[in-house]
Amino acid sequence: MKARMTRRTAIVLWFAALMLSGCAGTVTNMEELPAARAPVASDPSKAMIVFLRPSGLGFGVQSSVFEVKDNVASLIGIVAAKAKVAYQADPGKHLFMVIGENADFMTADVLAGKTYYVIVEPRMGMWKARFGLEHVRKAAQEKAEFKSSLAECKWVGKTPASENWALGNMASIQSKRADFYPDWLKRPDAERPNLAPEDGQ
Repeated sequence: MKARMTRRTAIVLWFAALMLSGCAGTVTNMEELPAARAPVASDPSKAMIVFLRPSGLGFGVQSSVFEVKDNVASLIGIVAAKAKVAYQADPGKHLFMVIGENADFMTADVLAGKTYYVIVEPRMGMWKARFGLEHVRKAAQEKAEFKSSLAECKWVGKTPASENWALGNMASIQSKRADFYPDWLKRPDAERPNLAPEDGQ
């Protein structure tokens, strides 16, 4: 019995260590971009927002990021662990959403010609990973830890399969938006992540 419990404990500890490690997630319904196609700068008339997921936690579950306009969600990209996706946004105010077991949100006010960064942050849920969005302030972008995380994440881009996935799951996506957004609005302003114009570089 003791040997069986020891083995079971070892398996649990191994799995926990794996979940907390820097494992990269499998990229599905997106494509990995070669260096030649990597986004390097924003269109002068747009703001480039980079959504990156440097944590390996919940690497078996992908997260999907959307912009919400007039209560309609449009896919920005599906972000696996250790991946990043760039979005060209019109200058001005935006509402972004990430979907996992939950839905979470972030507002933004961005300037043309600037690049902004948002962390897709996994959190443990009841059945699978939950996700949140965290703005990266300009001062934090200069730190070695952030630069290392950014470099470790591979660029991915949308494909027709990405849009087909979003279309096929839109009823669930919109349902989660409707369920979680009212509670998000009830949070104090300090607890709601927001990209500010000065966060761009």
